[in-house]
Amino acid sequence: MRICIFGAGAVGSHFAVRLARAGHDISCVMRGPHLDAVRARGLTLKVGDTEFTASVKASADPAALGPQDVVISTLKATGVSALATGLKPLLGDDTAIVFAQNGIPWWYDLGRAAAHPAIPDLSFLDPGRRLRAVVPKGSIIGGVVFSSNEVITPGVVANLTPERNRLAIGECDDRPSERIVRLRAALNDAKIESPDVAEIRETIWSKLLTNMSMSVVCLLTGLTARALRDDPDMQDVIPRLLEEANAVAQHYIPAVKRVTRSGPAPDHKPSILQDFELGRAMEIDALVRAPAAFARAAGLSTPMLDLMASLAIQKARGKALYQG
Repeated sequence: MRICIFGAGAVGSHFAVRLARAGHDISCVMRGPHLDAVRARGLTLKVGDTEFTASVKASADPAALGPQDVVISTLKATGVSALATGLKPLLGDDTAIVFAQNGIPWWYDLGRAAAHPAIPDLSFLDPGRRLRAVVPKGSIIGGVVFSSNEVITPGVVANLTPERNRLAIGECDDRPSERIVRLRAALNDAKIESPDVAEIRETIWSKLLTNMSMSVVCLLTGLTARALRDDPDMQDVIPRLLEEANAVAQHYIPAVKRVTRSGPAPDHKPSILQDFELGRAMEIDALVRAPAAFARAAGLSTPMLDLMASLAIQKARGKALYQG
């Protein structure tokens, strides 16, 4: 398959190496020193003491890469609008576009089941409806990533969770499709776990339970996920946050499994904390503002989550990393 990873940072570069080693024609949209290094020496993935290097096509200009069978956007929610200007040269007649990101995606309202409860206005996730203008609804595939990675030097990415690397995918209307079957097979063959998913929004909310509770507290405290989980002062706080998060998720998707306490956690800073420390735009809208809007639309009282959201927004604004 011809697969383009659009926004190949840590997660995208990891996937690119694995897919290239599985025999697929891989290209990457990337930029800066990372791009320069990949062009010169290839793209390297480190997993523990093992190292893999793959040769991939790489460019900052999507027009240099040509039409693809699949585009996997691993851009963070703050950067997805870059697709509005860069996507067109990558599209063929049947190109599928996987939006693999954290939080509530911009396309959430598209294709949802008739029984799905009414949702809040999510236009702030796609300002000016730029993505809706260029992304055909029929091309959208939802994606949820479970994998921790970091770029340790330009051209070299380390995978921090070798026991868990997953990309869950599904059509935005949850219909069975041959392209989902083919793509899941390609991902599994590349050692990127892609299990069957009956309802992609269930998977979105399942991951969001952690992001909208623990990840936000990591941002506020500066702790890694493991340090937060093990902190005795947080033993009562995290379950209370999760209780509110469960109520929101299950109002919209009853099948979401309740989480009452944090499970195994990597000794790794969540991406929202990494972005804050590195002075990068933060996924406040997708991870904080959107879940709060869902809670209000459902008429649910979520005082703990509301407080965490307000503090996270103020912290991001204080460093000029959020303008909303």
